[in-house]
This record gives sequence, C-alpha cells and structure tokens, in this order.
Amino acid sequence: MMPPVDVHPFVARGFADVAEAYERGRPDYPPDAVVWLAQRAGIGPGTTVVDVGAGTGKLTRHLVALGARVIAVEPLAPMREVLARTVPDADLVAGSAEAIPRPDASADAVTAGQAAHWFRADEAAGEFARVLRRGGGVGLIWNGRDLDDPLQAAIEELIAPSRERAPVDRWPDWRDGLARGPFSPLEEAQFAHVHQLAVGEVAALVSSYSYVGALPALERDALLQRVQELVLSSDNVSPASEGPRVRLAYRTDAYACRRR
Repeated sequence: MMPPVDVHPFVARGFADVAEAYERGRPDYPPDAVVWLAQRAGIGPGTTVVDVGAGTGKLTRHLVALGARVIAVEPLAPMREVLARTVPDADLVAGSAEAIPRPDASADAVTAGQAAHWFRADEAAGEFARVLRRGGGVGLIWNGRDLDDPLQAAIEELIAPSRERAPVDRWPDWRDGLARGPFSPLEEAQFAHVHQLAVGEVAALVSSYSYVGALPALERDALLQRVQELVLSSDNVSPASEGPRVRLAYRTDAYACRRR
C-alpha cells in the first residue's frame, strides 16, 4: 500500500472529488507540442522519464507512447486511481515534486503537465537536479484557455471571481527555481490547440479547476449551470452523430531545459 503524501491543502481540497471529471473534461496535449517537448528534453525509446504531478495521466500516456519507461509520480490517491486505469504501462508511485521517490541520477528526463505552478520552486528544482543524470532534460507543459475565443472569454468571466477568492499560497515562480539550479536557460514554444468535447462534458471540465472544485456544493452547482447555459447559446456548438460537440480554443505553452 502506498503511503500518504503531503500536498498543498488547497490542492487536496480542490482536486479531492474531481479526478473522473478531470479525465473526461481536460484537453489532451497537441501532438506537435509533445514532439517538441520530447526532442528538447531528450525523451524517446529506452529513456527513463519521471512525470511529476501526473494527475490522471494526460501527459503520461504520450510519454509511454514514445517508448519511454515512465515513472508517474502523483500525490493524490483519487488521481492515482484513475491514472492506474488509463495508463497501465506507467510505473505509478505516490510522491511529489518536492519529494520524488527515486534514486539520485536515475532519470533521463523529468516532466510535468499542468502542474508545475503548484510546486515549491526551489525544492522541486533541487529534486529535479538530484534525480536527473547529467545532461538530462526537464519538460513542462500547460494548456491555457485562449481568451480570444469568445466562449472561453465568457467562461473566464464567470469563473474568475472563484479563482481570485481561492486561498492559495503563492510560491516563488517555478522559472526562478530552475534559474537558481544547475539548468540551462529555458527554451519555450507555443502551439494552437482546439479541444472538442460533448456539450455535457464542459461542466466536468470547469469543475476540474481546483478553485471551482473547492467551492461549496450549492455555489459550484449554480456556477456550472451558468457555464452550461453559456455553452448551449454559443456558436462553438455543432451537431455530430454522437450528439452536439463544442469547440474550445487553447494555447499550449511548452518549456524545456537541461541539467548542466
């Protein structure tokens, strides 16, 4: 049995009951972004990759498909349960970016998808440096809502007050942690991305945001109902044989560096 892992209290609260919604609603990563990340971080067949804050395996599954041996490190038990089902070929362990349960100099790359903003920057950078072999890569990636998309902008207007009220400690920026560690300067790239999902799954997507998942149930349900109404009145919805689909525009930001 895996031991419990310390995690930021707001993370534990915000993601406690949304693992299934996270898997259903959150967007995948665009293939060209994954290729870019893999090339810069040195990920490929036979490499050992530690995917930190792996969640339900949105990035993990791409790393496995590249032929890498992937150790998926995730602090939250509900996320690990979904990850074990969705990416059975990954080696799943309980842990965090600040306490990676791997030996020194045992990994060719460390990655994080949609997670590094939760890391305590200097502690995480120190752990990355510890587990990486010399020359090993770091690859970080995020899908961010493209607010030039009118529907994304309207959803953002609805949910922004919840995010602004969230009692989240502001750690030093993850970039600063890497800059103070034994790493090369960051490379970065941005990719356009369109996420298509069933109209009914937009509520799952929005409920998977930590600051929405942490809301009291009645307030969360009312917010999700307003989101659903927005979607149904949007030009982003189109018919499909399996039911109406909605298009949501994203911008995917990818970052990479190497351990000196």
